[in-house]
Amino acid sequence: MPIGHVGWLIFSPFISSFIHRHHQNLIIHPPFSKIPKKTNSSASVFLSVSDMDATITPGLYPLHRCKTLHLVRHAQGVHNVAGEKDHAAYSSEEYFDAHITPLGWQQVDNLRKHVRDTGLSKKVDLVIVSPLLRTMQTAVGVFGGEEYKDGIDVPPLMVANAGESDHPEISILNCPPFVAVELCREHLGVHPCDRRRSVTEYRSLFPAIDFSLIENDDDVLWVADTRERNEDVGARGMKFLNWLWTRKEKEIAIVTHSGFLYHTLSVFGHDCHPSVKTEICKHFANCELRSVVLVDRSMTGSDPATTNYPGKIPSGLDLPSDVAAEKLSDEA
Repeated sequence: MPIGHVGWLIFSPFISSFIHRHHQNLIIHPPFSKIPKKTNSSASVFLSVSDMDATITPGLYPLHRCKTLHLVRHAQGVHNVAGEKDHAAYSSEEYFDAHITPLGWQQVDNLRKHVRDTGLSKKVDLVIVSPLLRTMQTAVGVFGGEEYKDGIDVPPLMVANAGESDHPEISILNCPPFVAVELCREHLGVHPCDRRRSVTEYRSLFPAIDFSLIENDDDVLWVADTRERNEDVGARGMKFLNWLWTRKEKEIAIVTHSGFLYHTLSVFGHDCHPSVKTEICKHFANCELRSVVLVDRSMTGSDPATTNYPGKIPSGLDLPSDVAAEKLSDEA
């Protein structure tokens, strides 16, 4: 499927003139405040923030060409604690595929309560998760199922004490499907905390997560001596967003990482008021959730409208008065 243009439905009627794809390269144009505004003279003036307030208008898109994304950064990991005290800890093998801390599990419990209290847990059609221990622990803890009931024999989402968690097993009852996707991993390379285990090992810890989209059992993407560039993380994020249009689900939770979210979201918001741009692009806290809308403006998605109704059933005369007036004028 060809890669199309995607954008956020956050005051984004002009975003297609800002974000383009040329082959596989992502080109980002400057924000509105730096874009010349045409005048009657040969000179150009530049839009100020006050100009933007008057210029930016809401966007309007067909509902079936939109997806709602609930973006979540993983809960606090042991590497976060060590790295804040000493940045060199991120390079330590001690934090290989870091698991979440006891405080992180408290963050998970609080977010789980939030998504249930708001009704979000019943709306999510699919949970996409980065295949690292801390993200999968967070994802199943927040969006996982209810307690097991007698007589029901299904595999758990997470076995007891997975990843030194000292946490009971989490069920798959009454929850959406979970799919692991490598495109939404954290910065690749150098930091052992961002290197994953084998899929075989993960399947034993998270039996009900679908790992079928991961091609290699071992981690072939992470290399010890090269850290993925920020712009490459952003480009990978755009590839991930375009891939989402191959999915039929309309409301998707994505549990991923700070760096991935920051560099992916920084591509967007250049057509917005600066405060909206800041809202979109600021760094995520541990276990923070933000909901956004993704818009397909390129016909990449093929899902039909499910709520539209064609009308004229049964058929009858229905020429509107303004169209009748135009028709009469044309005939005259």
